[in-house]
Amino acid sequence: MDNWETPEWIMEMFKEWFDPCPLNDNPAYDGLKFNWKDKTYVNPPYSNPLPWVEKAIEESKKGKTIVMLLNVDTSTKWFAKLNEAGAHVLWFAERLKFSESNASPRPSMLVILSGK
Repeated sequence: MDNWETPEWIMEMFKEWFDPCPLNDNPAYDGLKFNWKDKTYVNPPYSNPLPWVEKAIEESKKGKTIVMLLNVDTSTKWFAKLNEAGAHVLWFAERLKFSESNASPRPSMLVILSGK
């Protein structure tokens, strides 16, 4: 399942930020196809974060600050791209709970790309 709402305590930190990847039942909505705002928070589909990571890097090169909630997987192409782009990583000491009954099956991290 790819539709996991960001935990409320994290959303509270980014409540004023643009979200190009909200939980959305509209298949015509594609946050990869338009420009992001100066402060953007993204919780992309965990099954395929690569296009979102590439878009985040592209947008950060325009001077924007992008924060992404991602699984920890340092063996992936998308993680290598983030590393090459100079992303800052904040590791969680515990697995996130996306609801009262659903904890993440993997560790998570916040990744920050700042074009400033």
